[in-house]
Amino acid sequence: MDKFETLTGIAAPMPLINIDTDMIIPKQFLKTIKRSGLGVNLFDEMRYDEDRNEIADFVLNKDAYRDAEIIVAGDNFGCGSSREHAPWAIKDFGIRCVISTSFADIFYNNCFKNGILPIALPVEAVNVLMKDAEKGANARVSVDLEAQTVTTSDGEVFNFDVDAFKKRCLMEGLDDIGLTMEKAASIDAFEATASQARPWV
Repeated sequence: MDKFETLTGIAAPMPLINIDTDMIIPKQFLKTIKRSGLGVNLFDEMRYDEDRNEIADFVLNKDAYRDAEIIVAGDNFGCGSSREHAPWAIKDFGIRCVISTSFADIFYNNCFKNGILPIALPVEAVNVLMKDAEKGANARVSVDLEAQTVTTSDGEVFNFDVDAFKKRCLMEGLDDIGLTMEKAASIDAFEATASQARPWV
C-alpha cells in the first residue's frame, strides 16, 4: 500500500449529502476482485449518460477537476452497503483524500486499508474548503497527516483528529497483510516450535 504523508492537490467540490457506495461504484461493477481498473467507473451513473457519453456538468468531467486528488463532500459520505470496491474505485481514479463532516463507519475504515485518508471536520470548516475547491485547478489544498492539518489555497489551516494506529498504518503504507508481515519472525518461530511439538500435524 502506498504511504500517505503529505498531499497538495486539486480538490473537487461535491456538495451532496448521503453519497452512498452504490453512487460511488454501482453494483454492476462489483464482479471483479482486482483493486485496479475501477477508476473509470467511479460515480459511473453521475459521470455518463445511457450512451456512455460524459455528462458535462458533473464535477469530475470538468477540465479543472479531472486530476483531482481530494474530494470535499457533504455529510455522511460512503453510506449504504459495505462494498470495499468503493475505496478501490476512488483510489484507482487518483483520489487520495476525502473530506466530509461525517463518514459511514465501514467505508471510513476501508479507506485506511486502501491508502485513502478520510478527514472529518466541522461543517464550518467543510464549507470553507468547499468554497475553496470551487475556485478550480488553481486552488490547491494541502493535507499534512503528520501534523494533522488541512490548509486551503489561501493559507487557512484546519486541524483534524485521526486514530493513532490508523495514522501509523497510512504513514507507513501498512494494510492488513503488511501488519501481519511485521510479525513474520514471530510467526516463523511459532511454526517451527509447533512443528517440533506436533510433527504429525
